[in-house]
Amino acid sequence: MLIVNPIEKIQGKISVPGDKSISHRAVMLSGISQGKSRIKGFLRGEDCLSTIACFRGLGIDIQEKNQEIHITGKGLHGLSEPKDILDAGNSGTTMRLLSGILAGQNFLSIITGDDSLKKRPMDRIANPLREMGAAIDGRCGGSLAPLVIRGGGLQGMDYTLPVPSAQVKSAVLLAGLYAEGYTIVREKSISRDHTERMLRFLGGNIKTQKGVITLKSSNLEGQEIEVPGDISSAAFFIAAAAAFEGAHLIVEKVGLNPTRTGIIDVLRDMGADIEFDRIHKSGGEEIGDIIVRGRKLLGTNIDETIIPRLIDEIPVIAVIAAVAEGKTTIRGAGELKVKESNRITAMVTELKKRGVDIKELPDGMEINGPNEIRGGVAESYQDHRIAMAMAICGLFAKEPIKIKDPECIAISFPEFEEKLKQISG
Repeated sequence: MLIVNPIEKIQGKISVPGDKSISHRAVMLSGISQGKSRIKGFLRGEDCLSTIACFRGLGIDIQEKNQEIHITGKGLHGLSEPKDILDAGNSGTTMRLLSGILAGQNFLSIITGDDSLKKRPMDRIANPLREMGAAIDGRCGGSLAPLVIRGGGLQGMDYTLPVPSAQVKSAVLLAGLYAEGYTIVREKSISRDHTERMLRFLGGNIKTQKGVITLKSSNLEGQEIEVPGDISSAAFFIAAAAAFEGAHLIVEKVGLNPTRTGIIDVLRDMGADIEFDRIHKSGGEEIGDIIVRGRKLLGTNIDETIIPRLIDEIPVIAVIAAVAEGKTTIRGAGELKVKESNRITAMVTELKKRGVDIKELPDGMEINGPNEIRGGVAESYQDHRIAMAMAICGLFAKEPIKIKDPECIAISFPEFEEKLKQISG
């Protein structure tokens, strides 16, 4: 059980683990590149380690040397048929993106996950991959893992994403590396674009213009990849400092990709004092320090136009909205229902237990503030982002908050408790 006590200040300078999304992609794309890649700043969370395990199962040599990940890639067609079932653990990113790569292989593979991942919808990637020519079977009519994939013989296609999803987009693009002709993906709302940036950085033939991504099969070359700090992990501390009057916090070397900085835009809309410093670029990604000075925040409206840029940050935004002045409305976030937990119901349930005036909406929530936060026991739902959001809630509570089953935090942020102590004294 993780116990978080009320605090008197937030201050200091911290770093956060490497970006989870970029770490996954660095391993996957290095594995199908030609030659050696070195990955600096890799996130050693359970989800990303699942990606490493899967690629080792596909015959890729992956070594850890001097805090770096060294990968000897075998090119697009160098993967080997796995001798056993590939296990994605709790990682939806591993299963969905890897399925795109497996769809292009001329062998059979089976990929599974833990009990939580087996409940998450996979037809959203399986259906477009089937349209490209892959044979994919699964439970419940092919919509749930384990997935059995017989790949090869893919044809490029022109695909419009039905909902904004970086995972679906990436699965189709990765399959497109193995397809005849051009693969085109159209987005109505722009989702995170780490796959496109890394493909371009490694030499992929990819173009993006006004929400239309065009890819043609092309060989990738191994490179040195610097993984920036994960803004989704930094968000818990950025949001806490922004809402804590008198706080002063610097989070160093964070990824500032515009498709991921929705949390900064929302906090600024609420009145937060946030600025960037030491901005530079590496591997196609913007990186910089985030400086936060705390003040009283105001409620805001969050709609579907920005949701793809902050989908993982909604739980901590709900906590900050609970102590802000006025009403905050979050809509267009239905995707939260099919994460590691139903994050809408989970946050509404837990914040109600803490005395927060909050109402669940079909695709979001409505929060009236400010509220006095009560202490007590909070469920984690074995969901790392719920557990961390409730820990941040404990910083603003009148009494300690005890979070059950906090071990799930290790999925994305193994040092979370240590960093929490560091900023709060």
